Amino acid sequence: MTRMSSSEAFVETLAAHGVKHVFGIVGSAYMDALDLFEPAGIRFISVAHEQNAGHMADGYSRVSGKHGVCIAQNGPGITNFVTAIAAAYWAHSPVVCITPETGSGTIGLGGFQETEQMPIFSKITKYQVHVPKPERIHELTHRAFVMAEVERGPTQVNIPRDNFYGEFDATIPKPLPLERAAGSNNSLEQAAKALAEAKFPVIVAGGGVIMSNGRSEAIALADHLSAPVVTSYLHNDSFPAGHPLMCGPLGYQGSKAAMKIIAQADVVLALGTRLGPFGTLPQYGIDYWPKNAKIIQVDTDHKVLGLVKPVSVAVIGDARLAAADILNRLKTSNQKIAAHGNRDQRMGEVAKQKKAWEDELNTMSAGGGTPVPPRRALRELEKAMPKNAVVSTDIGNVCSVSNSYLRFEEAPSFFAAMSFGNCGYAFPTAMGAKVARPDRPAVAYVGDGAWGMSLNEILTCVRENIPAVAVVFNNGQWGAEKKNQIDYYADRYVGTNLKNPSFAGISKAMGGQGITVDHPDQIGDALKQAIASNKPTVLELMLTQELGDPFRRDALKKPVRLLDKYKGFTVA
Repeated sequence: MTRMSSSEAFVETLAAHGVKHVFGIVGSAYMDALDLFEPAGIRFISVAHEQNAGHMADGYSRVSGKHGVCIAQNGPGITNFVTAIAAAYWAHSPVVCITPETGSGTIGLGGFQETEQMPIFSKITKYQVHVPKPERIHELTHRAFVMAEVERGPTQVNIPRDNFYGEFDATIPKPLPLERAAGSNNSLEQAAKALAEAKFPVIVAGGGVIMSNGRSEAIALADHLSAPVVTSYLHNDSFPAGHPLMCGPLGYQGSKAAMKIIAQADVVLALGTRLGPFGTLPQYGIDYWPKNAKIIQVDTDHKVLGLVKPVSVAVIGDARLAAADILNRLKTSNQKIAAHGNRDQRMGEVAKQKKAWEDELNTMSAGGGTPVPPRRALRELEKAMPKNAVVSTDIGNVCSVSNSYLRFEEAPSFFAAMSFGNCGYAFPTAMGAKVARPDRPAVAYVGDGAWGMSLNEILTCVRENIPAVAVVFNNGQWGAEKKNQIDYYADRYVGTNLKNPSFAGISKAMGGQGITVDHPDQIGDALKQAIASNKPTVLELMLTQELGDPFRRDALKKPVRLLDKYKGFTVA
């Protein structure tokens, strides 16, 4: 044991867990610990808004596989974390949120910057802990780091500001080596048997494939079965785009090929996915989820097994290890693989559906002048995107349509706010990814409405030398909600039309680069220029107001107006 201060014990615990970067805004509540970050080898990245610090920690953890850490001033600084931590929760990101609190001697008196900080995060963290006295700061901080990794999600360490002070003898805990399992013998045997008997098996590769570093095992299993692969919603990088068995993503604005292929499945292996409801809803008028197929679901979280879709086999296990185990059972069993008998027919159907979808995309993406149609812009970005790029997408109509065009050969490469769907996600997440992997281009797709929530972080990029690229789709509207007003409210636009300045000009005024493009032939070169500059850049694309399908056609109805003063406000 070594004599040290409470702040030293806290910072030494961060260092023991390999923390090299912390994102946040400086605050008096933890300034004693902050003073020790630099000598401990920890870079503090000060941001313009605490929500963006949380998103940066999320992006950092998702691309690196390591903990992302954020910290801020007690009270308003901490409440600003909520949206980002909720997004990290649905992305299963091991973010550790440090929440300094008002002093323990005045809690409950309604002092300056005081609020109850634990209840706020209770439903969006995997683990919470309150540090009751200085002598436990290292123990409980360590516990939060362990739980973030074990539970695959954000955790909270709540520390009264006076508990950063004090002296005691301490031994800093070392990180625990964690090993996961493939699943129970019985469930894996049932899974292998069902797949062996399947005539048209389809694999849904989810985020768990990436988190477990299991793409090689998923590829090997798919190859052995000759099973087509679709990816779960917003996990386009969970299987290589160029693989012959890859059919594309499910969910909103996904691949029609993927949907038409899974509709034919008699057995579905849901590998590392909770099969979230928004990612399995009908799209393009296709109710594609197979009604009579056997579902094998593999996930480390037992609580999601069979939660959304009824399953025939539930495997509580790691996606990588489960895929390897199932493949070994198929190879060593004497049971005949039924899918081998009709391989050519199935592969022909895969090729047919992929070609039909690609032809349709080419037709939808053709043509265009000034301003640029959104699909043409997305196609040009796809063609120019470096193969090793990290891409994050915001919520919004054009960003959502990009799901049809984002294809990746390596992982992790694609980050979105998942089913939380918050605005302002993409750019700070790309920033965090760039901090973790400076060797990879980091590109954010952002609509012009959402861009107002994160453009202030160009200041951070310039100050901290983070050369992330923001592709801003400038079409003068909140497109996702405007589409609802078009379809349901007779083109009555309330709050959805925007009058924008030059976003490229704002970036230049902040010290970054700005490029404005209004013709499709300029887009590819402009993206390459932005990435090659190695400077923070806003690539502003001037788009038409063409909109894709709405987000939630299932959740809206034609309006009913009963009062005379409103009867004119109906849809004919």
